[in-house]
Amino acid sequence: MQDSETIDHVDDTPIARAAMAAVAAAGRAGEGLPRPASTRVIVVANQKGGVGKTTTTVNLAAALAMHGLRVLVVDLDPQGNASTALGIDHHADVPSIYDVLVEGKPLADVVQPVRDVEGLFCVPATIDLAGAEIELVSLVARESRLQRAITAYEQPLDYILIDCPPSLGLLTVNALVAGQEVLIPIQCEYYALEGLGQLLRNVELVRAHLNPTLHVSTILLTMYDARTRLAAQVAEEVRTHFADQVLNTAIPRSVRISEAPSYGQTVLTYDPGSTGALSYLEAGRELALRAAGLATDGFAAPAVGQQRNSAAAPMAQHGSTMEDNR
Repeated sequence: MQDSETIDHVDDTPIARAAMAAVAAAGRAGEGLPRPASTRVIVVANQKGGVGKTTTTVNLAAALAMHGLRVLVVDLDPQGNASTALGIDHHADVPSIYDVLVEGKPLADVVQPVRDVEGLFCVPATIDLAGAEIELVSLVARESRLQRAITAYEQPLDYILIDCPPSLGLLTVNALVAGQEVLIPIQCEYYALEGLGQLLRNVELVRAHLNPTLHVSTILLTMYDARTRLAAQVAEEVRTHFADQVLNTAIPRSVRISEAPSYGQTVLTYDPGSTGALSYLEAGRELALRAAGLATDGFAAPAVGQQRNSAAAPMAQHGSTMEDNR
């Protein structure tokens, strides 16, 4: 009896719980996902900074690759944060997306495999990309140079995720012309929807004049803090406006997600048992299953889902509005 109690006590320690969560995450990743009929090119965009574009790009890419898919991340942000998070060297002398857009170099010459995740590849961004906006102005077919490079890339891929800069300049336009879908990360805070209208208008302009297949396919709620009623209110408003486009899985605020890039890793390799890793793993799964027309169970890390319900209850009781929280 004493031995049994000791074992139960050991299983209930934080380390044991984290280990069990990591094992469960690894098992879920090993399930595999349906491959799309053709390569899905997804543009991760939002001109508002600090909403989790790069974090979402690299972690969704890692989640899809861990499910057995072949994924390419195109870092289109001059800051090169996606390259850093994937552990890809991106100093000035490294062949990068700048060489593809401005110099016309083939995409295959700049693609690098990601060390920690099999099936995941990256096209890095260097500081040279900061001047590309100006240099692209005088080039022929300046809006479609990325599209042509992706079309000419012959290696088999299931997903291409393009990480955009926090602006609506020529780099973002190149991404929108090259992509088929737009994924918009929305931070669960008061200003989340401000400026979103301009992005949607730009998507419509690109669809009308340059890329008729482009559409907003996915909205992902990020930085969800279930301790606040405001987060629940923002989430409810986003779901009301965008309905079926919003993923069931919300990404929680997580120290582990913030720490991972400093080690050149995604959160899925840095701490696979964390709530952030589990949430991105499930978001990737949901993204793939929705496209295949399969039902999803809306799984989220337990702490996120349970707290989300507890946060929504007071909102319903008190009838609070977003204006009350300003």
